[in-house]
Amino acid sequence: MIALKEAYKAGLLQKKYWMNNILSGVIVGVVALPLAMAFAIASGAKPEQGIYTAIIAGFCVSIFGGSRLQIAGPTGAFIVILSGITAEHGIIGLQIATFMAGIILFIFGLTKLGSIIKFIPAPVIVGFTAGIGVIIWVGQWRDFFGLPAVTGEHFHQKIVMLIQLLPQFHLTTTLFGVTSLLLLIVCPKLPRVNKIPAPLIALVLATASQAIFQFDGIKTIGTAFGGIPLGLPSFEPLSFEWSQVITLIGPAFAIAMLGAIESLLSAVVADGMVGTKHNSNQELVGQGIANMVSPLFGGFAATGAIARTATNIRNGGNSPLAGIVHAITLGIVVLVLAPLADNIPLATLAAILFVVAWNMSEAKHFVKMMRTAPQADIVVLLITFTLTIFADLVVAVNIGVILATLHFLRRMASSVEVSMQSSELINSERVLTGISSLPKDTIVYNVDGPFFFGAVDSLERTLSETKTEPEYLVIRLKWVPFIDITGIEALDKVIRELQRRGIRVMVSGANSRVEKKLEKAGVLELIGDYYYFDSFDDAIKAIRERQVV
Repeated sequence: MIALKEAYKAGLLQKKYWMNNILSGVIVGVVALPLAMAFAIASGAKPEQGIYTAIIAGFCVSIFGGSRLQIAGPTGAFIVILSGITAEHGIIGLQIATFMAGIILFIFGLTKLGSIIKFIPAPVIVGFTAGIGVIIWVGQWRDFFGLPAVTGEHFHQKIVMLIQLLPQFHLTTTLFGVTSLLLLIVCPKLPRVNKIPAPLIALVLATASQAIFQFDGIKTIGTAFGGIPLGLPSFEPLSFEWSQVITLIGPAFAIAMLGAIESLLSAVVADGMVGTKHNSNQELVGQGIANMVSPLFGGFAATGAIARTATNIRNGGNSPLAGIVHAITLGIVVLVLAPLADNIPLATLAAILFVVAWNMSEAKHFVKMMRTAPQADIVVLLITFTLTIFADLVVAVNIGVILATLHFLRRMASSVEVSMQSSELINSERVLTGISSLPKDTIVYNVDGPFFFGAVDSLERTLSETKTEPEYLVIRLKWVPFIDITGIEALDKVIRELQRRGIRVMVSGANSRVEKKLEKAGVLELIGDYYYFDSFDDAIKAIRERQVV
């Protein structure tokens, strides 16, 4: 259900809730302003495009999303991907990729893939978010210290050059950056002052200082980008060639996957703070619409913003009205206050991104996971973290998920037991009423656990170790919850080998799903209907009475 509709049915759009949501929306809009500009610049776009993105995406997600508390807009997690796309394909390429990502997200939601995306392992998420934090932090050194332009395609090349250029730092720019950073750290800890968003305090003081004193050598939005245009964004249809679509399919999927992960994580955080329950599939639909509409009005990729969503909740927001007001607040800013942005120092925006990078890195969580997680999860964490920094975010997530999945499959496979059962063990289960032992020349094998491709080796190895040549061999499938085609083919192979040796193979106890799959694959036909039994008890009785031939 669309969150706005759900909020209406819950009575949260009544007048008594208006004031809290309006105030929260205004506060979130103020918080979003410097972040939107900072994220846009770091992504290779113009600062006003970040504001346009926050306006359009914030409005669309609040209307069509699946979480009534979600605040959407440009986020720090996207910087690594978006800056790379912009550098290679230009801002038009970024907008085309964003539109394509919106279509992908919309399809994800319609096909109900929201619940699947939530199963990405924690070490992978922590690893790539920490890696993104490091990249953002290093990426802002130039603006923070006022360094010359940096060349180099890869992270290690850039950081080496930045370190070499550090002695050339611009003193006044660095003082602006350090002062802004101190304000961002100290203000939230001061009584009364902490009620005002720290980024706003740093932004206003730094901008006012530069506007009054006009320090030489300070790069500002005005000097670097020509300021922010006065007025709302206008509709501009995208023009592109199909060759661009093919080229940008990979980046579009990267945007879609990261956007889906972050938006659903943000929704989960919001649910945990207030006890709500979001609709993950509808959330992806809302995010898809937002990313399709945003580039048509000069914006770029957006997703659910965890920090802004939490700010919304802490300030009393409880319905999509707060998100709508947040978008309107930013709209008023570009209509009225845009000329004031000319004197915003880039060093201050870099300091804001320093704090964003630190929060994204979740350093305490990272260290705790390193100390307490199982060894295999630590390996996945470190590999994902390292690949995010030195290779590519998409590669890091893919390899991290693959490694985590392989480790999980190995553990699942090791949990599957194929064992020969003794008369004593079978009698202890009380399945053979009145029978003290197994019939002569009969061996029973029990398969316990999901019989999938990872467990095939266990079956083949165990049955191959059968040294005797019994007349009957019973395979119990009572504790097999499911079986895949690899397991079916392995079972077929084992049965044929045993039959070739003159052993009569019987199968018993499969649940209805497993039985249907065995029947469809021809395994039941292979052993014959008179060798398959619904219960193990029936199989043993048939052997005792020699009813099978």
